[in-house]
Amino acid sequence: MPKTFSQLSENYDAIIIGSGLGGMTTANRLAYCGHRVLLLEHHHRLGGLATWFRRKGHIFDISLHGFPYGMVKTCKKYWNKAIMESIVQLKNIVFDNPQFSLRTTFDKEDFTRILEHHFSISRPVIDRFFETVSGMNFYDDQTLSTRELFEDFFPGRTDVHRFLMEPITYANGSTLDDPAITYGIVFSNFMNRGVFTFRGGTDKLIGMMADELEKNGVTLCTQARVDRIVVERGKVRGVEVFGKVITAKAVVSNSGITNTIYNLTGKDVFSDEFMGRADKIRVNNSSCQVYIGIKNGESIKDIGDLIFSSTAPQFDSEELLDVETKSKTFSIYYPKTRPGLNRYTVVASMNSRYGDWSGLNEDLYQARKRELITRSVKDLQRYLPDVADKIDWTEAATPKTFNRYTLHTRGTSFGTKFEGLDISRSIFKEVPGLFHVGSVGIIMSGWLGAINYGVIVSNDVDSYLRS
Repeated sequence: MPKTFSQLSENYDAIIIGSGLGGMTTANRLAYCGHRVLLLEHHHRLGGLATWFRRKGHIFDISLHGFPYGMVKTCKKYWNKAIMESIVQLKNIVFDNPQFSLRTTFDKEDFTRILEHHFSISRPVIDRFFETVSGMNFYDDQTLSTRELFEDFFPGRTDVHRFLMEPITYANGSTLDDPAITYGIVFSNFMNRGVFTFRGGTDKLIGMMADELEKNGVTLCTQARVDRIVVERGKVRGVEVFGKVITAKAVVSNSGITNTIYNLTGKDVFSDEFMGRADKIRVNNSSCQVYIGIKNGESIKDIGDLIFSSTAPQFDSEELLDVETKSKTFSIYYPKTRPGLNRYTVVASMNSRYGDWSGLNEDLYQARKRELITRSVKDLQRYLPDVADKIDWTEAATPKTFNRYTLHTRGTSFGTKFEGLDISRSIFKEVPGLFHVGSVGIIMSGWLGAINYGVIVSNDVDSYLRS
């Protein structure tokens, strides 16, 4: 169980700020290596965006959760076997838009079949495309955009571009004009074996992770918002919480990189050269969610696990961000998703901009949320015509909601654009003892990216502490 603030010690080897998957993984690995670790979370619940809430007997995962097969190996190696064994494949992925309607298992073999037989792309072109994207890495040329990559292989085929790009945009907020490597690396991960999720829901996952953290000796403290990272004589001394300084040799911020630099630490502790690069960081977009609960005792037919639904004529990154977008995903939670809870829920997810919501007065804000819910239910009725009569709960979350609960700059769901990765990776060179883990550079986002980045950063911190 998390400790109260009054129960905490005055000193630790490492303090982790924030309990997203990256922060929890960093804490777990450091404690496993024998360090005294304190994990501070401002919310009453662990998980960051990988969390849940309860309403009227329903349990809702906060946002769309799908990740590549790599999570299986990662969770087995860096968490435990029980967590790994709860990872299951989503085998029924639906695309439905004016350009095409189809179902897929979302793996390389099935994508190849669809590209060849549905879209009439020659097999040599398909093979060369997969070879190209699977060979992409962090150090490749960043000037080639995803749009240019698609045009090289599938010129003028906006339907193929949509098929290949739309799921990745929902997964990490990337656009056709972002560097192709930010697309290729993520797409290749999914093409390994398909899309997976956690059977039992996020509440089970985070509960299992919390148990593992405490088993390894991590001190957990929720409802403890860090006011600032204390830096003295050029290096980290600790953090200040509720006016009290807790000292540590290393501090790892799992807050956003921009929040870490400008709010928690303060730009005065960094060099002009570093701040010149930091000032160029672009925060990625956010999202809206609509949570739909089905009455106890009612059921809905199996219409697919994930539905990429749109009535927009073509894929357009800007259209996806429009406050009245015609595009969304439906994540369907059947009883099999949460064994033991015989309930059905649906989460509609849409990419969005913080600025479209942040300036509204309260009346207009609530009215726009109601409109968001109404549009989502109406779109869901295309697949479940009688669903409106079966619903007993609806609720909407916006970028303002995510900003409130995660403190992410502008409520971003996807961290930063690619330039944020270099800043995140080099911050400890500016301020010894200060590290960052979190969604940066699109690649280090999502469940798998966050956990893997936690492993990378924990190795950096361990080396620093032992030195």
